[in-house]
Amino acid sequence: MYRVGIGYDLHPLAEGRLLVLGGVTIPFPRGLEGHSDADVLTHSLCDALLGAVGKSDIGHQFPESSPQYKGISSLILLKRVMEIIVKGGYSVVNIDSVIIAEHPRLAPYIEQMKVKLSRVMKIEPEKISIKATTSEGIGFLGRGEAIAAYTVALVAKQD
Repeated sequence: MYRVGIGYDLHPLAEGRLLVLGGVTIPFPRGLEGHSDADVLTHSLCDALLGAVGKSDIGHQFPESSPQYKGISSLILLKRVMEIIVKGGYSVVNIDSVIIAEHPRLAPYIEQMKVKLSRVMKIEPEKISIKATTSEGIGFLGRGEAIAAYTVALVAKQD
């Protein structure tokens, strides 16, 4: 049995924060604002996986009201999500993500992101697709006020 989930996340860019996407710190004068490291790619991935197995989103799993998640690496959250996936008897078939960011240019970091995420998920990097695009200058994403990510996850029930 196969199940599919979709995830989305968006965070505003802010001064004085590191820019972390897919667990990779990217040199840029601004980072994403949020309770954790605000890694929109990993957050959308977590939500896609949780949705695929019928669980509530990361906001319910790891609430902002809990101080233990303040500044936490999203890779730790992904590890915990993977524990839920495996405990439920599922395995990841493939992941397809897109990051929407006007700046910085993300292509040089995509392979690093795939490797980091695949290590946490214990899957081959080839099962992960990450693309980066812009909003062509349109809207708040196009003005460089935020970064967003969408992810689709396919999981399979293990016998």
